[in-house]
Amino acid sequence: MSEKLGTMLYLNGVSVSFDGFKALNHLSIIVHPAEMLAIIGPNGAGKTTMMDIITGKTRPDDGEVYFDGRTDLTKLDEAQIANLGIGRKFQKPTVFESHTVWDNLELALRKPRGVFSALTYMAANDDVARIEQILETIRLFGRKGDLAAGLSHGQKQWLEIGMLLAQDPKLLLVDEPVAGMTDSETVETAKLLKDIARTRSVVVVEHDMSFVRELGTRVTCLAEGTVLAEGSLDQVSRNPQVIERYLGR
Repeated sequence: MSEKLGTMLYLNGVSVSFDGFKALNHLSIIVHPAEMLAIIGPNGAGKTTMMDIITGKTRPDDGEVYFDGRTDLTKLDEAQIANLGIGRKFQKPTVFESHTVWDNLELALRKPRGVFSALTYMAANDDVARIEQILETIRLFGRKGDLAAGLSHGQKQWLEIGMLLAQDPKLLLVDEPVAGMTDSETVETAKLLKDIARTRSVVVVEHDMSFVRELGTRVTCLAEGTVLAEGSLDQVSRNPQVIERYLGR
């Protein structure tokens, strides 16, 4: 158990098969508190399956999956895992387009649930401060009163990241955040995620190598459901197996 202590995410020997196809094959990954990890690899490498296992959507056949050094995620369902403080952002942004940017964030805030708390709940000053802080982080303070429908594709992605932040996760899983973004939005997204990773753990799955370079973080390359190489982007990019099975394609 000691090797799990001090980790935010601990996957050890995780395997899962679908109809005889081994999607993950003894996958082992560690993410520390306030650390960003970029995950790259060819299609079919197991990146989405890994995210599904961390969030409880898929159960592994084998291996350990621990959160925050002590919680066995394989014993919990999706809702319980989300409540622990694991947020997942899918590739396509899903925001409430007919609501303002501010309202999207307020709807996403972790509020006390239940009749009594609903009666006593008011938009407290600390909520206002929290939303303002998130707006600054996601570069949308100047657009807070605008409808989400009027945002660019990249800004909608930022708003959805902000909605995840409103739930105060300890770990964010972000799937291809810069797909379809302009070059300037891509650079800004790298800065935004680096800001977030000062206080939270962030796992970014990405194909865009220039964006991964902007993140300037530890990189893990997956192939056929297992770790092919790990290190800086330069180290991983020079790995002959990575060149042969991913970058050379």
